[in-house]
Amino acid sequence: MIRRRPRRAMNQINVVPYIDVMLVLLVIFMVTAPFINPSQVELPSIGKSSQAPGTPLEVTIRADGSLLLRDRATSATGEPVSVTGLAEVIQRRQREDANRPVVISADKSVRYEAVMRVMDRLQQLGVARIGLLVKPAQT
Repeated sequence: MIRRRPRRAMNQINVVPYIDVMLVLLVIFMVTAPFINPSQVELPSIGKSSQAPGTPLEVTIRADGSLLLRDRATSATGEPVSVTGLAEVIQRRQREDANRPVVISADKSVRYEAVMRVMDRLQQLGVARIGLLVKPAQT
């Protein structure tokens, strides 16, 4: 009587078909890549602006969380304000010039939540141009 060996289960996965599929996809992508048009971006041209940018209002958040408001056009130092006082002053200044930017400078130890609170309040007041001041890196 002839003894047949029991068939062993395959322990390995055959990856050759997967490699074949990947190579076919690679060839397809390489052939079609030159036909894809890159998106067109209209960059601003270099030249003089029609109007000079306004001097920004600077809101400073100190390490203790208190706020200072400085109008760079009129004062070298800031005046202490509360959040409600900040809202009143910003609204008054925005009525004079709606496009006037407001920049926020915060002490590096201030939590980002405090900065976001001030930014949210400025957005609620309708300030269109809000920026953040940073200290340039020392090179």
